[in-house]
Amino acid sequence: MSISEDTIVIIQGLTTQGRKFRPSDWADRLCGLLTTLDRRQRLVYSPLLQPVIHDGIRSVAVALTLADQQPALFDQIMQFATSNQLTVHYPVNTRLPQANVA
Repeated sequence: MSISEDTIVIIQGLTTQGRKFRPSDWADRLCGLLTTLDRRQRLVYSPLLQPVIHDGIRSVAVALTLADQQPALFDQIMQFATSNQLTVHYPVNTRLPQANVA
């Protein structure tokens, strides 16, 4: 299942100062918050939180529905992006959920 571009926030592994964010597996670690195991005991990423490559940069796609389904987790993820000064791309013409992001 893929996420539609107009219903996601992209958090890029690039700081607002233009530096590449480290560690290099940060996106996998962050998305690990919602992984499950399939019947073969392999990790499966949630369609609500997926590691992606955006404009050639390791990134995380966060479905806006996560804010409704798990608001505390959505807030935690957005706080992570804010505190690490990561570049965040919001969908155009979409009303964003109310997160407790400072």
